[in-house]
Amino acid sequence: MKIGFIGAGNMASAIIEGILQQNFSHPQDIYLYDISIEKAQAFAEKKSIQPVNDLQVLIQTVDAVVLAVKPNVVQKVLSQAKTALLENHPLIVSIAAGMSTEILYEMLQTDEAVRIVRVMPNMNAMVGSGAAAICKNKYATKEDLNIIIDLFNSVGKAWPLEEKYFSIFTAIAGSSPAYTFLFIDSIARAAVKNGMPKDLALEIATQAILGSAETLEASQENPWTLIDRISSPGGTTVAGIVELEDNAFISTVIKGIDATIQKDQELGEKN
Repeated sequence: MKIGFIGAGNMASAIIEGILQQNFSHPQDIYLYDISIEKAQAFAEKKSIQPVNDLQVLIQTVDAVVLAVKPNVVQKVLSQAKTALLENHPLIVSIAAGMSTEILYEMLQTDEAVRIVRVMPNMNAMVGSGAAAICKNKYATKEDLNIIIDLFNSVGKAWPLEEKYFSIFTAIAGSSPAYTFLFIDSIARAAVKNGMPKDLALEIATQAILGSAETLEASQENPWTLIDRISSPGGTTVAGIVELEDNAFISTVIKGIDATIQKDQELGEKN
């Protein structure tokens, strides 16, 4: 399968890295176009993939086109690519946030059957631990969906998800790395407040959070069960948990997720 990427940003680079590392595709079957020709050529040379200087040529060459550009330029890219897309019928895969398959189809201004798969990845794909939600429009096949699920499993984990849940997924997977970074930094700052150097505190906090996530995944138990295991009667952990709850830790996190969902839905309505 020949895959063409439009856009050579961080996410496209991460996906391409994963594809190559997991042998999902061969370098000769991956094509890259970017408005910055130098940027695309530099990355392509580094990874032995195929740089393409012409958007139309890329679309004419590949079986699937990955729109890895910012949402505000998707309309422009689709307008430029429309003729080639409708003539060559590649599978269109979009990772643009807040843009439904219906919106993407409407942007093409056609009555033809156009296969579209929408993906909501997160930044952890850059280290091979991404989380991605995937859905398709009515013209894409189950095989199309499964191929893209396999592709994104190469850079983490991917789930087929009804599109109505994408705003929720955006909050709990797309934006949550930022919340996690904030939590890690807060732990490190607390250590600094109590006399530990920041670099050391940050390294320790990062390892603790990483190990906690892996422990939860491996145990397949409820998080509260693991909390109870750590919390000795009258001990240090209980004291910290009680203080966090006295300051509405859980409800504050939920409010943050709610705000993210609402904003994503508002952006989708604007598009």
